[in-house]
Amino acid sequence: MGRRQGRQGHGSRPQTVVITGASAGVGRATARAFAARGARVALIARGRAGLEAAAREVAEAGGTPLVVPADVSDHTQVDAAADEVEAAFGPVDVWVNAAFATVFAPFEEIRPEEFRRVTEVTYLGYVHGTRAALARMLPRDSGAIVQVGSALAERAIPLQSPYCGAKHAVHGFTSAVRTELLHRGSRVRITVVQLPAVNTPQFSWGLSRLPRRPQPVPPIYQPEVAARAVVHAADHPGRREYCVGGATLVTVLANRVAPGLLDRYLARTGYDSQQTGEPDIEPRPHNLWRPLDGDDGRDFGAHGRFDDRSHPRSPEAWAARRPRALWAAPAAALAVTLVYRRRSARRR
Repeated sequence: MGRRQGRQGHGSRPQTVVITGASAGVGRATARAFAARGARVALIARGRAGLEAAAREVAEAGGTPLVVPADVSDHTQVDAAADEVEAAFGPVDVWVNAAFATVFAPFEEIRPEEFRRVTEVTYLGYVHGTRAALARMLPRDSGAIVQVGSALAERAIPLQSPYCGAKHAVHGFTSAVRTELLHRGSRVRITVVQLPAVNTPQFSWGLSRLPRRPQPVPPIYQPEVAARAVVHAADHPGRREYCVGGATLVTVLANRVAPGLLDRYLARTGYDSQQTGEPDIEPRPHNLWRPLDGDDGRDFGAHGRFDDRSHPRSPEAWAARRPRALWAAPAAALAVTLVYRRRSARRR
């Protein structure tokens, strides 16, 4: 596979892909995207109802699903899940870490055990997934790991301190592992896809202590936009990072240039921008400790409540997937200009 992870696995067999957080949101959309290419897709999450629904969608899209219920915060469950996948499908070609949990509240209103739980799922879940993937990929010297990140890994915002801390940790952890792989000359690749605000069920099932219902900070993108970027990153894992959405790129660059200015701006705007005008209902069920799409729950799907406000495409993500196309227009314009100047010089 080398620097480019192909659509096929070893030899002519279909690609084997593991996705954590596959029962909803970006993980769910990513499972469908890989399935459309005929991949064998292992679906890891806690919620049985969501997993079974995701499996049906994978099969309908042309892939082969495998439902593997597991809590990514438990490394023994993640390792056992990886064993189950390879027993059923053979060697894992791509491992996508997308599972997370969050709490919407000011820091002082978040209980220590809640902060720890978010950290164990959103950060250590990626550590456990990466460890399980590398344990199987390194001996074969082949494979790709994609970390589904966030613009909040670069620029933290108020009201989501445990999530922002975990995403920052994922970013640093991944950079450390990447340099270790480079040092040993491994052909296993690890990359990050930094996402903007995405229309997922997290704003319906996440724990919130805000007075109004939580919402993603606009501009909002549909999970399929993120899924296309994840699939592309898995095919081209030699690049260390992908940024999806213009707002993500602007946020990353602005934070590096004027982080203090952004602090003051978010202190003024970050509370209202993360809440709708609707009052929240207390106590609202949440999925921090147990899944709302479990055996006695319902399937939430890939999309959240903001379809009418979400973009189905990202020009920036399209350009990132087609760097040659991105440079083609300026190159063509330069060529036309040079030809025109030469002809003008001959006429003089």
